[in-house]
Amino acid sequence: MDQIQREEMEVDVLIVGGGAAGLAAALKLRQLMAKHDEEVTAGRKQGRLLSDLMVAVIDKASEIGAHAMSGAVLNPSALHELIPDFKEQGCPIECVVEHDEVRYLSRSGSVKAPITPPPFHNEGNFLISLSKFNRWLGTQAEAAGVNIFSGFAAVEALYDDAGRVVGVRTGDKGLDKNGNPKPNFEPGLLLKSKITIFAEGTRGSLFREVAKKLDLFKGKNPEAYEEGVKEVIQCPPGTVKAGQVIHTLGFPLEKTIGGTFIYTLPNDQIVVGLVGYLDTHDPLFDPHRELQRLKTHPFVMNMIKGGKVIAYGGKTLPAGGWYSMPKLYHDGMMVVGDSAMMVDVKKLKGIHLAMKSGMLAAETAVEALVTEDYSAARLKTYESKIQNSFVKSELWATRNFHQTLSMGIVKSAPLLALQEITGGRGLFDEMASHEDWTTTEPIVEMWGARGWEHPDTQLPKPDGVLFFDKLSSVYLTGTMHDEDSPNHLKVANTDFCRDVCYEKFRSPCNHFCPASVYEMVPEEGANGGATGKQRLQINYTNCIHCKTCDIKCPADNITWTVPEGGGGPNYKET
Repeated sequence: MDQIQREEMEVDVLIVGGGAAGLAAALKLRQLMAKHDEEVTAGRKQGRLLSDLMVAVIDKASEIGAHAMSGAVLNPSALHELIPDFKEQGCPIECVVEHDEVRYLSRSGSVKAPITPPPFHNEGNFLISLSKFNRWLGTQAEAAGVNIFSGFAAVEALYDDAGRVVGVRTGDKGLDKNGNPKPNFEPGLLLKSKITIFAEGTRGSLFREVAKKLDLFKGKNPEAYEEGVKEVIQCPPGTVKAGQVIHTLGFPLEKTIGGTFIYTLPNDQIVVGLVGYLDTHDPLFDPHRELQRLKTHPFVMNMIKGGKVIAYGGKTLPAGGWYSMPKLYHDGMMVVGDSAMMVDVKKLKGIHLAMKSGMLAAETAVEALVTEDYSAARLKTYESKIQNSFVKSELWATRNFHQTLSMGIVKSAPLLALQEITGGRGLFDEMASHEDWTTTEPIVEMWGARGWEHPDTQLPKPDGVLFFDKLSSVYLTGTMHDEDSPNHLKVANTDFCRDVCYEKFRSPCNHFCPASVYEMVPEEGANGGATGKQRLQINYTNCIHCKTCDIKCPADNITWTVPEGGGGPNYKET
């Protein structure tokens, strides 16, 4: 395989990832290039023309938007700046938020907060489907001259002899389970670029390798994440008032820090979702199960009764904030959006930050193209632009939030109040954090003997209408992978899974994975009989690319790598 002859393709700016950050970067690049050329042609400035240069976006999904999943409440600040006439251009806004509230859910009751806390003020923001929004943003970018290549997964960064990033290699297509070429084999491409912008989203697999090689997280807090799942429920006609945003605390998340959200959309649809911190101590944390349990609560059931779940999705989101952000640039490269940990975890908002970071990277890229200088010294201005934008001001105000809330609701409450008063500082600044995989506790300590049989760990009975088992929910994501393709989920030590993890933790990957990828099954001995042990079975074709396994395995034993381009979920409504 090492002797494969690969085609090379030269581009001027390569953007890895077709989400909101990458598409905003691409569109802004084209806008700035056109403006520059107009001024040069009119004699108002000097410099070479840029419009003939090639801007390319590659994305691993089958089409733009297919892997996009979020709540999603959109702060429209970056959108107003990027496309001022977005409404006239047909931006798929579901509705404007007209009402927001916060509630505490006991096991059977509901108490509305008398005052909605400032982080949960959403009136005037937009309710959107991120998959629809990204598809539309992709059409805007293409109309401006951006070349978008879907179904191309970037698997390796390319460097020159000086260590400068000079592009990426895309993954081979048409390999069988053993990594051998099939008749439809297509070798990956070598995409050479002057500037590479990494916009892979949460836990970007390629950027992780780049960051390790270039030591971009040196001196930073460990990355920290949350896991979220959501469903879209079609309710009976005339039963839903659109434009409501309801956040809840309490039930069903009683052993894990997190909360839930309920958004009401036009056409009598309701989004119900749940987010939990991945530094949870609970080895049985299962966001899919908790989402099903949430729907049994009388307050929620009263809203969704008579409805039917029509869409499901799951993903992780970065929660580490400002002190977990990597160095944002190097020779020949920049990193934007979720890959750079740019999410305001207190407000659960990151789309506008992702877009703005992409736009600022575009500004920097144009300056570099004009001067034909792609060094770190030139690209460093991107970090300065971030420092002087609302990306910094919003993330700075929440810089210690995740670390504090991880202490628990009761213990953290006064400290969070102090942070609100002091602009994010609180009692101590630059609070340290820990890697999520280090916090899992043995099952007996969290749930007692035979804790997996505790009533709170049981899935409500599926009915295929409002309640689903995990595999049936995966069906709603439209996930497809070639079954005769290499397993992209790498487990370093399966003996640990059998001999330690199952016995001590009851195999957390079987629970936190929202797609039934990981399953412990009876192990067979050499003579075909049962050994009395359990072995790990990986149903990798179920994978919806949330990457929780790469984050939360209690031995840091699983590595998520990019599968063949075009595989994965096919989100339409999320």
